[in-house]
Amino acid sequence: MGRYNVIDLFAGCGGFSVGFEQAGFNIVKAVEFDKQIAQTYLHNHKETKLYIDDIATVDTDEFFERGESDVIIGGPPCQGFSMAGARIRNGAFLDDPRNYLFKHYVNIVKIVRPRMFILENVKGILTMQKGEIFNEILKTFSDKTLFDGDKYYLHYKVVRAVEFGIPQKRERVVLIGMLNTDFDIDLMFEEVKKQININNPHFFEPVSVWEAISDIETPTESGLTTLLEPTTSYQKALRCGCTVTTNHIATEHNKRSCKRMKQIQEGENWVKLNEPIHSVHSGAYGRLEKDKPAATITTRFDTPSGGRFIHPVADRTITPREAARLQSFPDNFEFVGTKSSVCKQIGNAVPPKLSYFLANLVKYALYENN
Repeated sequence: MGRYNVIDLFAGCGGFSVGFEQAGFNIVKAVEFDKQIAQTYLHNHKETKLYIDDIATVDTDEFFERGESDVIIGGPPCQGFSMAGARIRNGAFLDDPRNYLFKHYVNIVKIVRPRMFILENVKGILTMQKGEIFNEILKTFSDKTLFDGDKYYLHYKVVRAVEFGIPQKRERVVLIGMLNTDFDIDLMFEEVKKQININNPHFFEPVSVWEAISDIETPTESGLTTLLEPTTSYQKALRCGCTVTTNHIATEHNKRSCKRMKQIQEGENWVKLNEPIHSVHSGAYGRLEKDKPAATITTRFDTPSGGRFIHPVADRTITPREAARLQSFPDNFEFVGTKSSVCKQIGNAVPPKLSYFLANLVKYALYENN
């Protein structure tokens, strides 16, 4: 069996690509609009042809061609979905300019006609507009008139990061489409779990915050830091031969924030402070607990008021490298760009360990239906 080819749309820094590469796939092309984020993708995926452009510009046969990829992966941002409103009922979902990102994902699938595609998105997409948005997405990919008589059979699943040995409570929806072939998604998940367990019996074991980050030494100004001896299977798995890693830079907090953080114990948050905190996050000024998984890593993990992101022991928020560990990025993956860009890259990424599982799911499906 040769290597399968993959196209990564809305690639971000490349979390989705990392997992597929680890599973032996060849990432032939990727698309990322943000120029800073694209630099991280390029830095870590030097063999991939990356289009740094609006997907609306490249969704033509000038950039993609039929059969060049077995699989398309990606997660169109859902802002447009939540605003689609009544136009869905008029059959104009793909024509609504607010949904153009999804439309161009569909256009590339139409051109390439991959054997499978995976669309990842926030769990809330299932209930947006009382479920009408997600039903319209399902209807679009099942429409034979859009694919010259072909049809994608679709199944979806809510995936919880903790169930894949990732130390955070992230939940996402994964929609899988297979060309002209129906499949049992629950059966596939169970079979792939069995296969992975044979070669890696620690893969699905629960991982706590401390089991993920306790071998990373004190932050440095340069971000370069020596790693201590690994003490858990999770730490060992993410090493990739590294003894030194990058992006371990602590945020400089103001005196008020530092004073507040000193008052917070493990598992506590702003409620313990004798002052009002103006934040939309219920977990604001929350300190992570050593022996539990983290909350969902967001783009504001460097901000005490952004959620439960205070280090379990130190009076600071977690560093980008610690956040990357909680997202399951390998230690040899280096993030480039400004502080805010790096936080955005990590917070928005598909956890590579989840991606690795999905890549093995694809291999299983394609092998079974060869």
